Amino acid sequence: MTETVVSSATREVVIGFDRPFVIIGERINPTGRKKLAAEMAAGDFSTVARDAIAQVEAGAHMLDVNAGIPLADEPAILAKTVELVQSLVDVPLSIDSSIVAALEAGLQVYKGKALVNSVTGEEERLEAVLPLVKKYGAAVIAISNDETGISEDPDVRFAVAKKIVERAEDHGIPRCDVIVDPLVMPIGAMGQAGRAAFRLIRRLREELKVNTTCGASNISFGLPNRHGLNAHFLSMAIACGMTSAIMNPLHQEEMTAVLAADVLMGQDPNCLTWLNRFREPAAQGEAGGARGERERRRRRG
Repeated sequence: MTETVVSSATREVVIGFDRPFVIIGERINPTGRKKLAAEMAAGDFSTVARDAIAQVEAGAHMLDVNAGIPLADEPAILAKTVELVQSLVDVPLSIDSSIVAALEAGLQVYKGKALVNSVTGEEERLEAVLPLVKKYGAAVIAISNDETGISEDPDVRFAVAKKIVERAEDHGIPRCDVIVDPLVMPIGAMGQAGRAAFRLIRRLREELKVNTTCGASNISFGLPNRHGLNAHFLSMAIACGMTSAIMNPLHQEEMTAVLAADVLMGQDPNCLTWLNRFREPAAQGEAGGARGERERRRRRG
């Protein structure tokens, strides 16, 4: 059984085959959010703070932190964001950047064992990111594309993932610290994207024995009722063996799908998480009334 352990200064999260699904909150990311990008570039982190707290309160086990703002000092902004978020919430973080200097800036200030997002199969990227992951004792997300781009063939993507896992081991990074993103493609553009993802998730679990993650909303890009489609994708992916996802925990439909999948896969012992989330509180006086009725029956007997 493969388990990937990440941590903050005070909390540990384990991503694993026989464990509850891990939700990585995606909201701290200025990509496509012009207002947030402008705020972060100007040193205003009020929205970041609200998003961090709201996602954890909604059920996120980890948070992805990204500061990819064009023409901004990404290393400095990412480091400041990591420090701020860690001062507000105690969940582990995924430090997310395509810029190696920004990844290192975030890792330098991080307290705990971080998840690095991400490394791809390009030689230059492997040799830049993997030593950094090893240096800081982090775990890493492996994106299954390389110099040739993103293949539509899941067998090619599996081969790229295998290459990254093996290269990580060459750098002294254990297989359990590599989480593979099989690259979920939009189903509206590629009709077999769902089947390809499910096939690849199974192979990654059964053959490479690694944990998996993805950007869950990619599957529904360009389609209506995205939350409904995302929710069904998540539950099916979990059934195929996916162990985490970068997603928005503020969307109740997707969260319900994840919690239900945990129940049905036997990863929510005694359905306690489900009960705590959805059980309706007893009506006022109901418990006392029930006790009173039992007492009256006892006296009559």
